[in-house]
Amino acid sequence: MQSLAPRRLASACRRSTTLPPTRRWHSSSPQSAPTQTPEPGPSRTTHFGYRTVPEESKESLVRGVFDSVASNYDLMNDAMSMGVHRLWKDEFVGLLRPGSKGPVRCIDVAGGTGDIALRMLDHAREKYADRETSVDVVDINAEMLRAGYVRFKKTMYHDTSQIAFHEANAQDLGQERFLSNSYDLYTIAFGIRNVTNIREALAEAYRVLKPGGTFACLEFNKVTNPILAQLYDQYSFSVIPMLGSILAGDRDSYQYLVESIRRFPSQWDFAKMIADAGFATGEHHSGNGGAWRDLWGGIACIHTGVKV
Repeated sequence: MQSLAPRRLASACRRSTTLPPTRRWHSSSPQSAPTQTPEPGPSRTTHFGYRTVPEESKESLVRGVFDSVASNYDLMNDAMSMGVHRLWKDEFVGLLRPGSKGPVRCIDVAGGTGDIALRMLDHAREKYADRETSVDVVDINAEMLRAGYVRFKKTMYHDTSQIAFHEANAQDLGQERFLSNSYDLYTIAFGIRNVTNIREALAEAYRVLKPGGTFACLEFNKVTNPILAQLYDQYSFSVIPMLGSILAGDRDSYQYLVESIRRFPSQWDFAKMIADAGFATGEHHSGNGGAWRDLWGGIACIHTGVKV
């Protein structure tokens, strides 16, 4: 049951209220430029699904995937997960309880389509009568951001200070636009596995959060039950690419999405990466007092950490 085609991250900043949905966002800050001067010597490599690629190539490859899936993103999420991704996102936001202790400033990275941001704002308003909590949505992909912009045009939050869309890279958000120690909550849902260097993205998350701020990640992880794991593998590698072909005319992108899940670190290893970035986490297990919470046997997982 896979949901959430992954999401993505990128580099320049603008208000949703000033950006028509047909306009692309371009970087205006040298700090957030998507490319870097290559180091001398052999290129470092990373993975793109099951392929090994130069690090400098992954961002453009991931961008291509999300350019392809953006227009069918919600349809495919529902088809692949049979709607379960909605329950996971609701649980994610419910666990964070935005607005419960007063207005918070949130940054939702890899959140281009705005589904997490909308849940955050609705939760704060409906549960706690909070109309001051705000969310900065960040994504590397203009097509995904455009989908989010259109989504929010249909809501009461459009053209208000509660929502803004930015094109920026999770590994280097840009210190001028995204100040250090400025956010109460950093969220990233089904997107961090697509980042070229996860450790750099975690370091940026730590930088922009205020002391005491919360890092929260919803991501696919390792299924802990062997029987369920076998069934999930069969579904993932046979049904999901086929659905991509039938519903979106794009088998390859959805094949990559399945492979990217399998390449993502285990719950224990990812929790250690979060702790290594400086965050305080719970004990390295799932459940009460744990560093993560498994959903549906580990198909998805919520990781949290607090900046100290």
